[in-house]
Amino acid sequence: MINWLDEQRQRAWVVVPILAFLEACPGVGFFISGIILLSICTFLYAQDIITLSTMLPLAFAGACLGDHLGFYAGRWLGPRIRETTFATNRRGKIEKAETFIRKYGPHSILLGRLITSVRSIMPILIGASGVGRLRFTTSDIFACAIWTLGLALLVVGIENFFS
Repeated sequence: MINWLDEQRQRAWVVVPILAFLEACPGVGFFISGIILLSICTFLYAQDIITLSTMLPLAFAGACLGDHLGFYAGRWLGPRIRETTFATNRRGKIEKAETFIRKYGPHSILLGRLITSVRSIMPILIGASGVGRLRFTTSDIFACAIWTLGLALLVVGIENFFS
């Protein structure tokens, strides 16, 4: 992957929103770790392939799209989500996420975006719980903005960010 990115410098930017989307995508997010996105972004930045001003909006857009796919899938599936094979095989993580939603209410959108172990299932469960579209969208935009700032801090290095 690193060789491809280095050879395809003009097209390397495409990887950022795709990985951010896949990391947040229901189901797929269990297999695409945030570490992959962070590593790729750090490489792209360190090699001067992509600037932060290009990378961060792309990551933000990919994350928002992934979250919204999960949210609308949750609204569409509703309570039937518990009956799917996917949910049955991940009952422990889903119960953990549902407890989280009950405990933190609307704040679970922000916290769910920042906690990697439940990031890809929180939007689908929030959608199934009946949270309104506008409430989710505004909270998710805020959550993705915070997440994007965190990505920037990690890519550049916290000590370099404030220098």
